[in-house]
Amino acid sequence: MQLRPITHADVPQACALLNQIIDIGGTTAFEVPFDQAGFAAAYVDGADLICCNVALDQNGAVAGFQWLGRNPRLPADCADIASFARRSNPVKGIGRAMFPVTCDAARAAGFAQINATIRADNTPGLGYYSAMGFVDHHVARAVPLNDGTPVDRISKRFVL
Repeated sequence: MQLRPITHADVPQACALLNQIIDIGGTTAFEVPFDQAGFAAAYVDGADLICCNVALDQNGAVAGFQWLGRNPRLPADCADIASFARRSNPVKGIGRAMFPVTCDAARAAGFAQINATIRADNTPGLGYYSAMGFVDHHVARAVPLNDGTPVDRISKRFVL
């Protein structure tokens, strides 16, 4: 597996990967698919972007990506993270491989901690962040989905 910063050339594959996750439902807070311009604005060119790295499979296809950014709702020393792995033909260990690179970028940017906010019904996501060493920090109760269904959001923190 190869890790590197995301580029505009990765946008079609990475956007399709995220949209598949959104379409399946239950493992991301996103409910509306991205178009490629919106994806690039968020994950390649975003003003809040610290880094976004892709993991490429043995064929050079995007198998996952991890974003780190600034969030004005968090303390100044805390960055926000989001991780996405391909659901069809997954590559084992992508999140574990990307996380040290993301931590290095957070430290280099002067952050002391990383926040992950995960839907309470996203068992794989909660397990991943716990396995990486994140600890529960806050629960936002009954945040409604677009259809009105209330789902808790669990914020976990990782101290760098």
